[in-house]
Amino acid sequence: MPWQQTCVMQERVKFITDVLDGTYSMTDLCIYYGISRKTGYKWLDRHLQGGFEALANRSRAPHNHPNEISPEVKNSILEVKSRFPKWGSAKIRYRLERIHPAWNSYPAISTIGLFLRKQGLSCPRKRRRKATATEPPLTKGCYSNQVWSADFKGHFRTGDNSRYNPLTISDYASRYLLCCQHLDRMSYKLVRRRFERVFRQYGLSEVIRTDNGSPFASCGLGGLSRLSCWWIRLGIYPERIAPGHPEQNGRHERIHKTLKSYTALPAAQTLLQQQKRFDAFGEEYNEHRPHEALDMHTPSERYSCSSRTFPSRLAQFSYGDHMQVRRVYVHGDITYRGRRLFLSESLRGENVGLEEVSEDTSLLWYCDYLLGRLDHRRWRVEAVRSEAFSSAASCGAKGPNPEKVLPMCSV
Repeated sequence: MPWQQTCVMQERVKFITDVLDGTYSMTDLCIYYGISRKTGYKWLDRHLQGGFEALANRSRAPHNHPNEISPEVKNSILEVKSRFPKWGSAKIRYRLERIHPAWNSYPAISTIGLFLRKQGLSCPRKRRRKATATEPPLTKGCYSNQVWSADFKGHFRTGDNSRYNPLTISDYASRYLLCCQHLDRMSYKLVRRRFERVFRQYGLSEVIRTDNGSPFASCGLGGLSRLSCWWIRLGIYPERIAPGHPEQNGRHERIHKTLKSYTALPAAQTLLQQQKRFDAFGEEYNEHRPHEALDMHTPSERYSCSSRTFPSRLAQFSYGDHMQVRRVYVHGDITYRGRRLFLSESLRGENVGLEEVSEDTSLLWYCDYLLGRLDHRRWRVEAVRSEAFSSAASCGAKGPNPEKVLPMCSV
């Protein structure tokens, strides 16, 4: 004979049936079913109020939530989310504090996140592996306009199959997006023209950090391109990350990720519509969107224009009296000690300085930028790592920005 199967609900029904039958007392039935008299009367009361269906287990959730957010707060959260659909709970909480300063209290970030998740307006973020911290020998960028980051986001196709290639420039310290503009080509003339507009609007930075691609850098001497040579003449130090290490410019790459999710998934139908999306993103990113790394301030609240204005004409750099000055020919070479020495076509038409430090060695300078060390015996320029400004700046050389000594990096 198989074992008879039963469950809690069936036992409760049997108990109530025996109680209503009246054959046995409540005490005897409670002893038989192994429950207390208090429990027996509880199930009897439930049956009398709602029948056998009331014998099922009830939810343990409280009927009232004293800390539940009010309908007014819920509507405000939904309004902010509808205007800024990409914002998370932390940014929405910051926005509520800004637009409703008279409220006595504000919902917690976790409460806002739970409410949005119940409304189907958010999803949990994927867990990311913690990146290994790197300490590249780069400028820290502690204040506005000390370091700017520049890069091309990477081309993509719009709905009409046009190629969109945006140039982005941002301030490293404040995360302020200075430029997000489509360029037809990554050419020197177009990029320089765009930088001139940015310089006229915001002033000059001390350092511009880029990758090693064109037109920011080249494979020539010192990695200089025509664009970086122009920056040096303006008193801006060109700083390049190590090849294959975009994490050294991680703040700017993170802007690209946000830019793509806001404006290019999917892309607009035409180039003009896509640029309008980028302009709207720039306004929201700079003026409205709080940044957690800025203590929930917006980039516009932390950024201020540079005190160094864009000059109407480039000043001529004067080298020290102890240095020999040579003009670079059109093919990128100079004449020194009666011999030809090729430098770089990016320097054609510019003056370079040679500082003799020994019988067999001279340092080669372009303005205050150390290009390398010239070996007289092998007659070639070797790359060097300079930890500080050389005597080109300390021996009376006055360039576009003589009072600011910028750090040197490897060439």
